[in-house]
Amino acid sequence: MSVIDQLFAQPIAPSLKNLILGFGAIVVGLILKYLITVLFKLFARFWASFQIRSILRHLSHPIGFLIPLLFLNIAIGFMLLDQPFKLHFRKFLEICLTINFAVILVSAIKVVEDFVTYKFDFNKEDNLRERKIRTQLQFLRKILVATIIIVSGAIVLLSFESMRKIGAGLLTGVGIGGIIIGFAAQKSLSNLLAGFQIAFTQPIRIDDVVIVEGEWGKIEEITLTYVVVNIWDQRRLILPITYFIEKPFQNWTRVSSQLLGTVFLYLDYTVPIPPLRDELTRLLSENPLWDKRVNVVQVTDNKELNLEVRFLMSAKNSSQAFDLRCYVRENMIAFINNNYPDSLPKTRLEHKDTPPNFS
Repeated sequence: MSVIDQLFAQPIAPSLKNLILGFGAIVVGLILKYLITVLFKLFARFWASFQIRSILRHLSHPIGFLIPLLFLNIAIGFMLLDQPFKLHFRKFLEICLTINFAVILVSAIKVVEDFVTYKFDFNKEDNLRERKIRTQLQFLRKILVATIIIVSGAIVLLSFESMRKIGAGLLTGVGIGGIIIGFAAQKSLSNLLAGFQIAFTQPIRIDDVVIVEGEWGKIEEITLTYVVVNIWDQRRLILPITYFIEKPFQNWTRVSSQLLGTVFLYLDYTVPIPPLRDELTRLLSENPLWDKRVNVVQVTDNKELNLEVRFLMSAKNSSQAFDLRCYVRENMIAFINNNYPDSLPKTRLEHKDTPPNFS
């Protein structure tokens, strides 16, 4: 007599016994999952709370399915089922466990990504090292997730006898098929290799400031096949990943986020330069966007009608440099207009009175 029969003090119907075993396995699994969750919350007192929150957020639901499925898989061995049905049911559970395990692996990768993102502060001013690691991590995550999905799908398909027969039949045409697939996948493989090159040589990184196709923007996302550039006016420029291997582009934050900003003014030859230097120093000293590295006023060219005066300043990053340039341009024009209005650009016309000729 089984344990269940002993509990009920008399033999019970096989269908009811199966129902009790299946329901009991699921309940025990849910209880165990709940206890594990409570245990992790208790550990939060000794571990960093961020790690616990990340684990619970990503792994709570997959583990919540895994444990009941494991207990149900064990309970099948004690159920009174027809052998063909038991085999099909066990195969169904094995497929569910395979899919669930794949989801757990993907979720674990997300936990690792959260930990690395938390450890390397991405929001600080000089985040060159952090952006480098973030770019590599994002690319590796996509590769690992794609590999897990492909392997899991292959395991599920190979669990069916009909699929194995189809695969054996396809292998007879592998020679011709391989050539066709090679030509068809040539572009995809090129993108994949370009992605590896970008991830590890890093001509671009996440949040790099770039000039591409005449547009100023930041690298927002790097995928296996394309790159998303967030343009300054919130448009998105989508480029194939091979673009950044094959074509020239400007990367303003390749070595450092610090940048020089320039303002060009075209003024009359009568403009005095020393007061402009003093005014630029005053403007920069009052503005927190200036990082106190560069403060220069130079006459960089003289044209037929005016002088080209360059105001050079520095800032911590490209966004601050742009705002600082606008600030200096606006206030310098106002200063010249108020103090040296005759030095603004003008077109001269000389008129001489010629005495009349009465001869």
